Amino acid sequence: MEKFYLVKEKTSPYYQVYFIRDGRRTKKSTKEKTKSEALKFLTRFKEKMNQKRIIPKIFVEFEREYISWISDTHSKSYLEKSVKLAFRLFNDFVGKDIFLTDISANVADRFFSFTFSRAEYAARLYLRTLKSAFNTAIRWGLVETNVFTKIKAPKAFKTFPLYIKQDELQRICNETKEFYLKNLFLFAFLTGARLGEVISLRWKNINLEERTIMISNSETFQTKNKQDRIIPINNQLTEILNDMKLKKVSDSDFVFYKVYGVKLDSTYVSKKFKKAVVKCGLSDQIHFHTLRHSFASLIHQRGASLTVIKDLLGHQDLRTTLIYSHMSKENLVNAVELIGEAKPESTNKKITAKGVEWNINLN
Repeated sequence: MEKFYLVKEKTSPYYQVYFIRDGRRTKKSTKEKTKSEALKFLTRFKEKMNQKRIIPKIFVEFEREYISWISDTHSKSYLEKSVKLAFRLFNDFVGKDIFLTDISANVADRFFSFTFSRAEYAARLYLRTLKSAFNTAIRWGLVETNVFTKIKAPKAFKTFPLYIKQDELQRICNETKEFYLKNLFLFAFLTGARLGEVISLRWKNINLEERTIMISNSETFQTKNKQDRIIPINNQLTEILNDMKLKKVSDSDFVFYKVYGVKLDSTYVSKKFKKAVVKCGLSDQIHFHTLRHSFASLIHQRGASLTVIKDLLGHQDLRTTLIYSHMSKENLVNAVELIGEAKPESTNKKITAKGVEWNINLN
């Protein structure tokens, strides 16, 4: 049974409601300075709590419990750059003493509009994150509805992923003084590995005899989708890794490092790459992740199927890989050429892409 108390504290000009449910005491500000108005608030609040019959929870308390719950199943990068950031911004927007049950569709809508006006992509990320969190809140019996599902985000513009060619990568490497970074950039270009995967890679993950790289989860590193995958090593990368292997001390060494035994910082590597891009006079939209797009785009242009690309990149869903579907230029050209060649007996003509071995040589 719930117990409610109206209290006036010296630390606040507003009356506070203290209530106890299931042995837990929680405080809620009435936002009222007079006792008469505070009593009216208390009456409405008691009716609301008794009507909903759900566990009252302040948003910041839910945040702590939710992040603790997903920390074992999601990467540290996702927690820091998506979940914690979305919660922090929403806390700043609504105030830290708000109850989950007091978060209305109007509040959620205004938060999305506010963030969308500043950064469209980030706003969509925050929306997905908070929507997922509130679905969990429903399962936990903290709210009855998910207010974030009612937000209709504007349709996003679909753009082709930016990629660079071999000669552009060569120019970037020429503007990079550090030899280990040149090899790192080339490694990412030839494997499609994510930056976090590259800087976490150790020699024990590389089998030069079988010419394979194992991107795997460990106690100190987790892949984005929590799944291990294998990336084949082509001829050029085999030569580079063989030369680098001569300098290694043990299989537990990092493949790429500035200071021996110390893992590279992802921000440091990204800034170094961006600095070289600027020196080359290339597009300011090119960043380290462009190397991953370049790998996928180039092998698809040379005949690799989207299913193969999905496995190489470690995508969990083929729909993510579909952004590279436009890169199969030869298929598109062949299809258009059929218009001029169209004959009744050739209506079932099969369109195929010519297979080309991908063999990149960067001097």
